[in-house]
Amino acid sequence: MQKEKLRAIRKQKGYTQQQIADIIATDVSNYSRKESGDVKIVRDEWDKIARFLNVSVEEIYVDEEAKVVINNDHPVFNDQSSSTGIMTQYNNIPGSIIQNLQDYISFLKEENEKLKEELKSPRGRK
Repeated sequence: MQKEKLRAIRKQKGYTQQQIADIIATDVSNYSRKESGDVKIVRDEWDKIARFLNVSVEEIYVDEEAKVVINNDHPVFNDQSSSTGIMTQYNNIPGSIIQNLQDYISFLKEENEKLKEELKSPRGRK
């Protein structure tokens, strides 16, 4: 889902994608994918962007589908000692690490699709 409110306010205030990318410590191509909705913008990034643009988060925020899948059956993450279970440990993971992993997963999915197409082509078969 494209972030039209974010894009409109960024342009209205005269900022480039590169400037916003610098604020959230990413490269411009990754930020472009965030703004176009291909990559999720995490909460701390929304906060940083809103502060930089001098607006409230609500003025630019667009609700997104969750792009992180959590397997509660995994023994490493299944924290039975608290009432919140997995969320206790999950919330301790910095947003930048989660985002980096999400970006890498997206990259791998793209590469996987390219390889599938390559295998389908006559040149890809031996």
